[in-house]
Amino acid sequence: MQDFHKKQVFLIPVYLLTALAIFLIGTVVYIRPQLGIIFIIIFLFVIFLVVKIEIKYRHILDMYIESVMSRVKNLSNEAITKMPIGVLLYDKEYHIEWGNQYITHILDDQSLIGKHIYDLSDGLMSLISKKEKKEDVITINKRTYRVVIKREERYIYLFDVTEQAQMEKLFEDQRTVIAVILLDNYDEMTQGLDDQERSTINGTVTTILNSWANKHGIFLRRVSSDRLYAVLNEGILNVLESNKFAILDHVRDETTKRNLPITLSVGVGIGSENLPELGQLAQSGLDLALGRGGDQVTVKNLNGKVKFFGGKTNPVEKRTRVRARVISHALRDLMKSSSNVMIMGHKLPDMDALGSAVGILKMVTHNEVNGYVVIKKDEVDRSVNRLMKEMTKNEQYMTCFISPEKAKELVTEDTLIIVVDTHRPTMVEVESLLDATDKIVVIDHHRRGEDFIKDAILVYMEPYASSTAELVTELLEYQPKKIKLSILEATALLAGIIVDTKSFTFRTGARTFDAASYLRSNGADTILVQNLLKQDMNEYIRKSELIEEAYMYKNGFAISYGKENINYDQVLIAKAADTLLTMTDVIASFVIAKRNDNLVSISSRSLGDINVQLIMEELGGGGHLTNAAAQLESSSIREVEIKLLKIIDQYIEGRTNK
Repeated sequence: MQDFHKKQVFLIPVYLLTALAIFLIGTVVYIRPQLGIIFIIIFLFVIFLVVKIEIKYRHILDMYIESVMSRVKNLSNEAITKMPIGVLLYDKEYHIEWGNQYITHILDDQSLIGKHIYDLSDGLMSLISKKEKKEDVITINKRTYRVVIKREERYIYLFDVTEQAQMEKLFEDQRTVIAVILLDNYDEMTQGLDDQERSTINGTVTTILNSWANKHGIFLRRVSSDRLYAVLNEGILNVLESNKFAILDHVRDETTKRNLPITLSVGVGIGSENLPELGQLAQSGLDLALGRGGDQVTVKNLNGKVKFFGGKTNPVEKRTRVRARVISHALRDLMKSSSNVMIMGHKLPDMDALGSAVGILKMVTHNEVNGYVVIKKDEVDRSVNRLMKEMTKNEQYMTCFISPEKAKELVTEDTLIIVVDTHRPTMVEVESLLDATDKIVVIDHHRRGEDFIKDAILVYMEPYASSTAELVTELLEYQPKKIKLSILEATALLAGIIVDTKSFTFRTGARTFDAASYLRSNGADTILVQNLLKQDMNEYIRKSELIEEAYMYKNGFAISYGKENINYDQVLIAKAADTLLTMTDVIASFVIAKRNDNLVSISSRSLGDINVQLIMEELGGGGHLTNAAAQLESSSIREVEIKLLKIIDQYIEGRTNK
């Protein structure tokens, strides 16, 4: 090839000399014609030689190009058919039209043509369906491949990255993990025990935890009577996650045999090389686990992902009146230092949300501060609407219930916003108000979820309480100046407790009855509560229609659903789930229906053996162990039902494997 280029370079001056020769011959012919004829003959001979050489070299060029193209074609065929890169061609219906030898080898299938891609790998089909993703890493036949999708051309490349993935996993498995372990109710359980009994229970728990740590290669160190620190790696953590942190059940079961049931709460920090940062993640995870009621593990990643394990038992009441008094005094100080106070509950407020808001409003006015309840009056159920009508009959409350538009006009940087009966920013009545001020207080009784109002200056969350109305009642009791509630205010708070406890049958503790007693002493009218909670005849019929579609699934799960073309009130869906739970052999109930805002809602209830909160969290919702819900943007109720059944199957499988 180099010789050929040299000859091509050689021909360039030949062409120039030829042009010069023609010019000279023309000059000679003009001056001496006889001599010119001789020059012409010589010139033609030279031209003949040049043309002959040109033809020869053009032939050489054609032969060279043909040789190179042949070699490139052979190389291309070799790359497609024999190199370790899988190639698949598929048609518009995702049936395979062709695959190279390598792909047939890795799939161990010699007859690929005509098969659907889903039959080869559901992961591959799933990737093709995600139009925004062009490549990903999937596993096929225990090997890992980086898959590149060319959707317009309808072909797929598979690059074997198994060794690289193994190295990455080995690196990840060796990364440090820090865990903080707390014996939830150690002090409460051992209070009053003599030294010998305390030592026995202490030894039992220590033996169980040390045995667990030695088995899995965990460094465990006890730093106080109820707190331990553990250091492990992500490989060990994966094993613990695979058995759903069975240590939670083991500790609870063994201590229960001694009539002193002690539970664990664990916060785990992962995803960072910085040890102080891991420690902060672990402590934050522990706070989240405790906020959700304890007896569970929270794994918190630096990237923001949070995983929960456990939480199968009803939380034992652990809050103290000291904390209620401290919170009450702190709340009073915040109110008095603010220009005004705005109170709001969750969207589509129920009796607990409104009753709590009324109780806080009483505290605000008692401390001589302007207070408002932010509520969308056209988005409340009949019971809440009845209570609001009763409240607005009193001139004192006529101007206290304001719309979101009015709230946006009145809010300032010095406004105190108090959120009741929810802690999720997406669930509050007016989310934009949270950005208008830095002074935010959260009062809630639900188990803490991953989504939480950021930078609240005061948080009073007690998942052990029956309702937010119960918490607000206690805060009212501990105000520095004694508050005298009106009959309507006391009734509103009592109605909130009655609704959330299903007339004192669910999540009811001693403090619940204490709060109810305080409200009754302030004139709470139980007859008025019954009148507020009365059902409309048409509402009852619609609830019956929901219950009529119910069926039993997997030994005790009652599932019902509404019609696709009918919208139901959220409270009605919840009431249908409550009613289903009263049926024989039902341990958990789920009702799926479209709401008035076209979201598909699921209300779930249980008797305590099934943690419906964990099931609802898988669908993006939350709540309590016995009372939870979720709202989904979906095209059909059937799609949501299929998702729910799949999650129930996974939940049952997880309980069976423990």
